[in-house]
Amino acid sequence: MESRYTEEMLSGMEKGTIIRLFLAQQEQLENIDKNLQLVLEHLADQKRHRFGRSTERHLTEGQVSFMEVDGEIVFFNEPEAVTDQEAENETQEAPRRRTPKKKKGKREEDLDGLPVIIIEHSMTEEQLSDTFGTDGYKRLPDEVYRRYRFTPAKVEVEEHHVAVYAAKTDDAIVRAEHPVCLLKGSLVSPSMEAAIINAKYVNACPLYRQEKEFERYGITVSRQNMAYWTIQCADRYLAVLYDYLHEMMYAYHVLQADETPVLVNKDGRTAGAKSYMWVYRTGSMYSGRQIVLYEYQKTRNASHLREFLKGFSGVCVTDGYQVYHTIENEREDLTIAGCWSHYPRSIVILGELPTSA
Repeated sequence: MESRYTEEMLSGMEKGTIIRLFLAQQEQLENIDKNLQLVLEHLADQKRHRFGRSTERHLTEGQVSFMEVDGEIVFFNEPEAVTDQEAENETQEAPRRRTPKKKKGKREEDLDGLPVIIIEHSMTEEQLSDTFGTDGYKRLPDEVYRRYRFTPAKVEVEEHHVAVYAAKTDDAIVRAEHPVCLLKGSLVSPSMEAAIINAKYVNACPLYRQEKEFERYGITVSRQNMAYWTIQCADRYLAVLYDYLHEMMYAYHVLQADETPVLVNKDGRTAGAKSYMWVYRTGSMYSGRQIVLYEYQKTRNASHLREFLKGFSGVCVTDGYQVYHTIENEREDLTIAGCWSHYPRSIVILGELPTSA
């Protein structure tokens, strides 16, 4: 450890010696500062790797989002709320930045194809006479403005009356043709179940909220009934479609696969046990013919992947989870390709790492 100079020691030194000491101390401080900056940069890099977002999830247009806007949580698909807010903030900070003019005819494009209800607003003959005098006016072309009208959903009761006929000569009975019940003995209709599924799986609205919404419409539909209807319809009708799409996937050359942890209540295990949702989809190169299939499993064991891809031959794009490569080593007709979103994890940027410390 270098000795410390006191005021008395410095007073007894020659001017040249003091200058040399000062320059040496200055160089030492510069080296310390340089090394400190390298350490801070290295620490920041380690924090990014350890605490940074690791899902590589990129929101796309129209994707369901959960975010906070003005202190309130925005549920469902409302990324535009944040986008607009950010644009306004940028405008305040940089007032010279001009917003592009709206494309001419854009409003007409937005309204095209929607049904139009014409609402007339006119004056009575008495009002016109009071204003202009008798026969003192002529009618000009109407001023026209348009507004969106939203009609809330309504719930109705379908009461089917099926005509029944019996023969006079024997016991033969014939009924008129009528739609087959979605679930025998149940009040649910195809339109009702479609609305429940759309609200839950497209708009991310849980069943207990739908239960409250139905109460506001004046009907009682319990979340237990909705859950039962959805499970039964999935098993009876959608499972057939799922299996068909699964078979269709085997005709594609490139698939993508991933798995993510989920928590499921009351699945026969201890509370907090981790389950996994596996997702398989066709590559983006097959635009217009996209297939996305989800598969719930209690584990992320290789057996699930092995069973799902047993009829597939081609390339499967995944992350670096070892299970995918385990299956690849078992088969000659399957190639596991790395995902570009995960590729930066393996890049070492030499310019950002300290050369000395």
